[in-house]
Amino acid sequence: MNENTLTITDNRTGRTYDIPIEYDTINAMDLRQIKVNDDDFGMMSYDPGFKNTASTKSTITYIDGAKGILRYRGYPIEQLALQSNYLETAYLILNGELPTKEEYAEWEHNVTYHTFLHENVKSLIEAFRYDAHPMSMFISTVAALPTFYPESRNISDPQVRLIQIFRLIAKVPTIAAFSYRHLRGLPYEYPDNDLSYTGNFLKMLDCMSQSKYQPNPVLERALDILFILHADHEQNCGTATMRVIGSSHSDPYSAMAGAAAALYGPLHGGANEAVLRMLTEIGDVKNVPSFMEGVKNRERLLMGFGHRVYKNYDPRAKIIKEVADQVFEVTGANPMLEVALELERIALEDDFFISRNLYPNVDFYSGIIYQAMGFPVAMFPVLFAIPRTIGWLSQWTELLNDGSQKIARPRQIYLGEGERDYVSMEDRE
Repeated sequence: MNENTLTITDNRTGRTYDIPIEYDTINAMDLRQIKVNDDDFGMMSYDPGFKNTASTKSTITYIDGAKGILRYRGYPIEQLALQSNYLETAYLILNGELPTKEEYAEWEHNVTYHTFLHENVKSLIEAFRYDAHPMSMFISTVAALPTFYPESRNISDPQVRLIQIFRLIAKVPTIAAFSYRHLRGLPYEYPDNDLSYTGNFLKMLDCMSQSKYQPNPVLERALDILFILHADHEQNCGTATMRVIGSSHSDPYSAMAGAAAALYGPLHGGANEAVLRMLTEIGDVKNVPSFMEGVKNRERLLMGFGHRVYKNYDPRAKIIKEVADQVFEVTGANPMLEVALELERIALEDDFFISRNLYPNVDFYSGIIYQAMGFPVAMFPVLFAIPRTIGWLSQWTELLNDGSQKIARPRQIYLGEGERDYVSMEDRE
């Protein structure tokens, strides 16, 4: 008997089936042979939320939630955050290898070349209400880009795809900055391609009348690290949305608008906003013990702790905690940090939280940092979407190059009415 099989006995019929195992996984279509009679559709698996269903074979991001491991293309996130920068990490995620000096220079040039937006795009953003949410503006603007680049629908051409990738990586900071300036009622600031990727973004956010804006190097590096940490995270909700839309062979702008819309949800990209509201509600370190007792009694929600994947300390949270200290040296102490540290201390020492794997995640400290840097809470999901762009595009590219992928079409278990006849309105009770 082949050891790499799963033997299933159907007690309804007494039949036995040997299902091949590959990478600790069985192919869902192999279940279809399990039938009571020839007219049956065949066996399916039921998995709400896809908690235990693999939809793809990927070489991009590796996560071991039990051990708290995150790697891009095999490189530990800790090494990339310490030694790399966002654009180099983006090259790695897309291409699979770190660039040479020449490859990086070409990559940086190609991204920088596309940072400006068509003036009509600016008019589109100007049409939004003065208090429109920045994420709504971001999603709508990204969705409008294929009207400016109709050739983007030619997804079968690798060169055309690459140009759209350059455009999206380059333009999302500009779109985000314009959305921010619109919210604040400020004139839009154009890119300065002499600055770094994150330095240019900070300039478009903050520049007023300076003849030559220079970002604070500590804040510039902190934002770069945050971008690296958020660049990709395997098959999460937004990435799955990107792949599902991409499976219909939609253009990358439309697919990414859908991914960003998924990210906009409070259970996904809005989690750090929820952390900030929680910390504001607690208000002072002295209120932490009573709040944590409320959590134990299921009267309060502990935001920023625990993760769908990580059952250990989120490796990104450790890095962000160090970044927070550096940022606060520039911006001044944030009273919420003391509350956050006390929450973390109790959670890491109390068996109630330890037994439930409630360790701090990436959202726990990121919101505090963004607030210290002057970002309004409404900008938090946008700040998530900018770096995640490269992850979405890399996953989209991998999907298109995978010959085994088909248009996404999940099955359902129908529990509705059987066939019944139409009754005219006057005869209905």
